[in-house]
Formats: sequence, C-alpha cells, structure tokens
Amino acid sequence: MKRNTVDIITLGCSKNLVDSEKLMRQLEANGYKVTHDAERPQGEIAVINTCGFIGDAKEESINMILEFCQAKEEGRLKKLYVMGCLSERYLQELQVEIPQVDKFYGKFDWNGLLHDLGKAYQAEHAIERCLTTPRHYAYLKISEGCDRKCSYCAIPIITGHHVSRPMEEILDEVRLLVSEGVKEFQVIAQELTYYGVDLYHRQALPELIERMAAVPGVEWIRLHYAYPAHFPNDLFRVMREHPNVCNYMDIALQHISDNVLEKMRRHVTKAETYELIERFRREVPGIHLRTTLMVGHPGETEQDFEELKEFVRKVRFDRMGAFAYSEEEGTYSAEAYTDDIPQEVKQRRLDELMEIQQGISAELNQRKVGQTLKVIIDRKEGEYYVGRSEFDSPEVDPEVLIKDEGQALATGTFYEVTVVDADDFDLYAEVR
Repeated sequence: MKRNTVDIITLGCSKNLVDSEKLMRQLEANGYKVTHDAERPQGEIAVINTCGFIGDAKEESINMILEFCQAKEEGRLKKLYVMGCLSERYLQELQVEIPQVDKFYGKFDWNGLLHDLGKAYQAEHAIERCLTTPRHYAYLKISEGCDRKCSYCAIPIITGHHVSRPMEEILDEVRLLVSEGVKEFQVIAQELTYYGVDLYHRQALPELIERMAAVPGVEWIRLHYAYPAHFPNDLFRVMREHPNVCNYMDIALQHISDNVLEKMRRHVTKAETYELIERFRREVPGIHLRTTLMVGHPGETEQDFEELKEFVRKVRFDRMGAFAYSEEEGTYSAEAYTDDIPQEVKQRRLDELMEIQQGISAELNQRKVGQTLKVIIDRKEGEYYVGRSEFDSPEVDPEVLIKDEGQALATGTFYEVTVVDADDFDLYAEVR
C-alpha cells in the first residue's frame, strides 16, 4: 500500500472522465500522487467515479465498489470514496447497502471529497486537468446537465438542468491544453445544441466552435451528442468554412417512427429528421454522421421497427450504435408506460438492426480503398501503427491500421496515408 497515493477509477462516459481528470489535478496540487485506472491499484486511498445511466452500467459500478470493499477488508486499502452518477442518484440507498465505503459523494462534490481528506479546492487550478488520454487529444466538456425530457432517459434526474460553461473559460482551457500538446478536441456535453441558451439566451455553439477553430494549434475539433430538434443552423456554415472542424457529427436520433418519437417525447418528427440529414449532407459535403438508435421502447410495434430498419438502409449512417430499452426508475417511461416488449424481442430487433448496419459499414469502408486520408497516430499495437482519420472518434469508431514496415511513425503526429484495404470496421493504409 503506497502512502499518499490515490487511485482513481472511472466508469462510464467521457464526461465522467473529464471530472476525474479535474479531480486528479486538484489532488496533485494538494500533494498526492495519483494513478488512473491502474491495472493493480496500490494506493492507500481509492476513489471510484461511477456511472448510473442504464442497468448494465449500474451493475458494473456496484461490482467495482464491492471489489474495492474487499481490498479494504483485506487491509490492502485504507480509505474508499465513491462519487459520480450512481452515487448522485442513489446516495441514501448506497450508504445503507454498502457501509464499507468511507463516504459517498454526488456527481459534482469534489470540494467535499478534498475537504474530507483535509485539503482545499484550489481555484487557481480550476481549468487544469491531468489528462488520462494520449496527450495529443482531449475531451472538452462545454456544459453539464440537460433540459430535454426524453421519456426513457435518467440523465436529467442525475445531472439536473443544463448549465453552460462561460465561453471565455472554455477558450482559456483550449489554449492551455494546446500549450500542453493537445491537437485534437472532442467537444462533449449531455446535449451540445443547447449550449449558451442559459448564459447568452441563444444557441451559442456555432460561435464557440468558430472561436475555438481560430485558436492557433487546434488541428481537429469533433462534435459529440447533438440533439435533432431546433438544430443551430449556423453550425453548418462553421463546419463547412473551417477545415479544422471535422466533417463529423454525433447526433443521437433514437428512432424514426412518428409513433415512437412521440412516445419518447423527442419533439421531432420523421419528416424533420429526414430533412435534417439531407441538409447536413447538402451543406457540409463529406460529412460523416454517427447516431445512436433505440429498439424496444414501450409501444414500439413491428411496423415501427420495420420503419426503423428502412431508415437505416436509406440513410446509410457512417457510424451507428444501438441499444435496447431498459426501464429506468423515475423516468416518464417508467411511470407512464408498461415495459411491454419481451427481452428476446428487444434482442432480436437489436441484432437485426446491427446486422443491417454491419453490411452498410463494410460497403462504405470499401469505397474508401484508394482514397488519401489525413490520420493521427494514437499508438503502436503489435505489427501495426493505429491511427484515426477526422471521421473517427477515439474509443467508439473504426481505426486506420498501418503496417510497420520499418518506417518510424510518431504518436500524436499527422500523416497522409492511402487506404489499401478495408474490412467491416477498420481501414488498412500505407503512408504516402
């Protein structure tokens, strides 16, 4: 057990990761040595940053907490603290169920954690972080919370109302990260398109991205988690005019059937969704669209599902994920509907949808053979250098594999490559 060492374990999404990175910087400023997701945590203190979004994530968080409780019981750990979304949502219950944890904190209560360690929050380090990603890219969280009230989603219950960060503060953070070697920014929020409505009484995302694009040293900006209703149209121009704003948009559409969209309380129609996609492709040539879809929401009929399959075949998303509905207590769905679709039906629909997408991904990848792409190298793995193009976000998207044939490629450096082969998900390329 290493004295004065804190192990941070992060579960869930990249937004949680940013919270962990900020906490790590505060702990370091207070004299601690900090590790993140260490293979064999050996610190005397552990902090688990939990996820509470859906059933599987909650289960993973609980299992991780219990694992560390055991380490504490065996004398391999002195103090165990738990924070994050699960802790925010089930604080009272967790305190009763798992008393071995020294203290549970809500999602935003790092100050309390520091205070209980006998330390103080240091405001001069507010925008600083200890990056856990490769040093050439970072996640940039521009707001917290969500004002949308989608029927199935527990996020507003956990995170509360949408709160935008001031634009100047975000830009200061971008400049600081660039000075530390970051070239690529994944801009994230629970809901990007609402950015600025609370602070500036308008959708300010286009202005923020345009100002970010003007910061020297920012090579790539990629946008994650947009909402389709009331999309800020000026963003099309910003994406088109600024070469360092990637032709990439992650926009969770969830469904296409008007029946299901209404039940989901998405405030958008089938016609509006098709129109938005068409506009993206018309106004931002070369755009790659990533989406997430849901099957099995209460009331989804076989006809609704057929519409969804047709949508996926027609639109041919460059990147697509899907998941089956799981009832979350406290949400509108849990109270207003019966979870009436059997698990095996949900699973069949999910498998069918992903099978269609796999064929589309393979075809779209084959079309890239012979093309020249700009890629950034993330790492070396076995006999391949692993890179990404502007169309590939870390962790979630395909990669570009370049065989090591004696040429030394540097991590975090851009190269022009020619695509020579493709499989269902990844591309194979040679440096030009």
